[in-house]
Amino acid sequence: MQISNFQDLLDAATLQCAVQRLLLVFAGATLPKGASAQQRAEFEAGHGGELDPLMCVDKLPQELSSFSALADEADQLMRANQQYWQIVFVASLSGSSGLPPSPEQAEKALTAMVDAIRGGRIDGFIPFNRQGAAVNLQAG
Repeated sequence: MQISNFQDLLDAATLQCAVQRLLLVFAGATLPKGASAQQRAEFEAGHGGELDPLMCVDKLPQELSSFSALADEADQLMRANQQYWQIVFVASLSGSSGLPPSPEQAEKALTAMVDAIRGGRIDGFIPFNRQGAAVNLQAG
């Protein structure tokens, strides 16, 4: 199944034989340490930077009514810390024996996911922009 938006992901997750738990890491753009003048100028123009994980959460697909509701919830939680996300990375964790993965399993997987994103290893995740469209991120 081609996943081009968040609803496609929800549909795919509900079709799986094993119960899925979605892992979501919200990331914001920051300037890298020691950024050059050119990097700073590009960043100010809305290009470049690094993705910094700001918040992570796990949800069952049925807990998500829409991408808009998820984005609003994330915005409300981050607004208190004056944080703003640009991309949400999503992965799925399969349960077994008809049960979803435990909160402990989800926490361990989210920690690994955050570490991977910080290290620039994003191949196993689907990134979505603020409108819920899947995006292709290029290193550079």
